[in-house]
Amino acid sequence: MEEIFKAFKTCLNPLYLRRTVFTAFVVGSWLTVLNQGQNMLSGPMDWGLGVKVLMNYLPPFVVSNIGLLSRG
Repeated sequence: MEEIFKAFKTCLNPLYLRRTVFTAFVVGSWLTVLNQGQNMLSGPMDWGLGVKVLMNYLPPFVVSNIGLLSRG
């Protein structure tokens, strides 16, 4: 349990959090354009599309944090 708290503390460190959020923003924006760009341009935004767009930002954020924690 102590390792989990240590991992959260590391991930929430402002220096690391700034980097992982920036990475998630850049990669998530690119994924959004690739995956949902046509849908966003063709009509109004609905809840389903909004969730899909937000979910494009989660994987790069998680992967960035995994990389941070696995650097040993």
